[in-house]
This record gives sequence, C-alpha cells and structure tokens, in this order.
Amino acid sequence: MRLSIQSLQAWHGRSQALFGVDLHVNEGETVALIGRNGAGKSTTLQCAMGVLAQRSGSVEVGGRETIGLSPHRIARLGMALVPQGRRVFRELTVEENLRAGIGSRARHEADADWSMERLFEVFPLLAGVRSSKGGWLSGGEQQVLAIARALISNPRLLLLDEPTEGLAPRVVETLAEQLLQVKRAGLTILLAEQHLGLVQELASRTYVIDRGVVRAEGEPAALLADEQIRHAYLSL
Repeated sequence: MRLSIQSLQAWHGRSQALFGVDLHVNEGETVALIGRNGAGKSTTLQCAMGVLAQRSGSVEVGGRETIGLSPHRIARLGMALVPQGRRVFRELTVEENLRAGIGSRARHEADADWSMERLFEVFPLLAGVRSSKGGWLSGGEQQVLAIARALISNPRLLLLDEPTEGLAPRVVETLAEQLLQVKRAGLTILLAEQHLGLVQELASRTYVIDRGVVRAEGEPAALLADEQIRHAYLSL
C-alpha cells in the first residue's frame, strides 16, 4: 500500500509544527524519516494516522485521501501506528494487549494473517511473558509488544515512531533483526528514527526533516556521508 503526503501542514494548538511536508513511500518500501528531537518526525506520523486533527494538505493511503478521516477509519484502510512511548495497556496481559489490536483489522487474507501464534514466533521474547501484565514488562518487551499489537491488525502500511528510544544496544540489535523479518513480509513501512544504524539497516530511502520542513532526500548512506547535512540537521 502506497503512502503519499503532500503540502502537509500541522499545528499543536496555536503553534505550527509542519510547513508543507512532502514525502512518499512506495508499496513494499521501507522509508526513514530522520532529524533532531522536535524536528517534526512524530507529528508527521500522527498526521498520517489522523491522530493529530489540526492538519491540512493531502495524505493519500492506497490512493484514498484521508485528511478529514478519523484514526479508526484510517486504520480500516490498512494502516497501523506504533506510537512513540509504546503506550501498552499496563493492566492487561500481553495476550490481552494483542487481542485489543484485533478489533481494527483491515483484511483477513490467510497469507497476510498476523495471528497471535505467528507473532510469538517472530517475537519469541513475548512468548515467555504472554501472561504477564504490560506494566510489568521491561522497556524492550513493551516496545516489542507495541509493534506486535499493531501487526495483529494485519496492516499493509506500518508507521513506526522511534521504536529504539530508550533501549539498550543489545535490545536494539535484536529488535532490528525482528523488524527485518517484518519488512520481508512485504509491508510498506515509514520509520521515524534517530538510531542511524537501524535506519541504514532497514530503509532504502531517507528523508531529513528539520523544523517541520523536509530538507533532503536520498539513500541513507549518501545522506549520512554528507557532512553538511550531518552538521546542520542531525547534530553529528
């Protein structure tokens, strides 16, 4: 499923956060959105999912305009968001968290079915804590649970907002391997991320955003090798 964002503007109250963002993700492609804290990465994903209502411009999901649609209607089109900060249900068990994601399923083809058992195979860490409450899990376990909860809705387009935030390096390595499995399943993925190693491992193209404006686009290796981009927009 293709995602196309054009002339996207967004506001947090009276403060404008995005100033005409343009980007696209082709079907089956993984694209990264990188930039400093506060650059507009999360806001862009929230607008795409309809979570942030104060937005204008165009967001097409599979050729359908979604500006004006509520998040649950956008989810029904086949898109899922893994939000920054995980936001798992702390008083529900892992299995109950996953069942909560089934209600927004967009399709039911057997070859695309992210069943609970398939998720436990891809994310074996969850299998060992399937009866544990979300609030008892480590940060890494909660992040994996948040991703699995999004996948169980059988999305065709997955938005990942800072999935490695606050995770130890070894946990990030394991998560990267698991996200590669998700990528190989053929999903379209838009990844907002500051861990540049993960970006280079997963993404075929990258957009650099700063102060709500896309400043550059290209292959991850080429962008990250550009000293001017690194210094001006990435604090490297």
